[in-house]
Amino acid sequence: MSDVPDGLWLCANPQLQHLDQRLLQRLNQQTDVRCWSYLQTADEPCDFETAVELLHDYLQPQPQPIHLIGHSLSGVVGLLYARQYPEQVKSLTLLSVGAKPASGWHAHYYALRQLLPCSRAAVLNQMVRLLFGPQSVAKATDMAKMLAQVLDTELAPHSLGHRNVVSQGGIEPPLLVCHGSHDVMMDANAKVLWKQWLKPGDRLWSCPEGRHFFHHEYPQRSSQIILEFWQRTNCPSKGALVELAL
Repeated sequence: MSDVPDGLWLCANPQLQHLDQRLLQRLNQQTDVRCWSYLQTADEPCDFETAVELLHDYLQPQPQPIHLIGHSLSGVVGLLYARQYPEQVKSLTLLSVGAKPASGWHAHYYALRQLLPCSRAAVLNQMVRLLFGPQSVAKATDMAKMLAQVLDTELAPHSLGHRNVVSQGGIEPPLLVCHGSHDVMMDANAKVLWKQWLKPGDRLWSCPEGRHFFHHEYPQRSSQIILEFWQRTNCPSKGALVELAL
């Protein structure tokens, strides 16, 4: 294994990291992908800036740019990093990140808290159904506790009183945008909105039947799409925006 990985998986919410393992295992069967985690402390501000700067501290000594991958909020960290330090990024793969980047499941949760006249526990149970589909009572309870811990202890730059906004737009390095076709966290027009920001060579892929954590549900197909994109990035050719299909 080389000292320099081919790719780096970004993890801003370590409580959810187990949902990434199936895809990571698939990718590491053919290439070297390592994981970078952001462990927020109680004394740190709940914003993206600290995570981006710590990621730069890690990547700056690397002798060459590498592929970055991030799901949801972790992908937003990668997006902001690629905008600020494009020379460090060989490509960026975004999983379940909308064209309005900060409007992920964290923001959706706080919007429901404001709209629904019910308890926090009820909203968390609703979030479990939206994110993962129908579950047994016991499993849904465990998942709701997991989401609550993420919101209480990890990077979640939103609150009941304020939801952060991340500017729309693309990046200079090659970009692959993936999402589940049944992801209710994504804007219905996400595909159209993303297309206006993608440059020639960037790619869109929608996972059929996939929800917000489609990479956990369909790791084999997801890894195939990502590795194909990396191969094209390593051997670039002229071409327009491509929408990948099964």
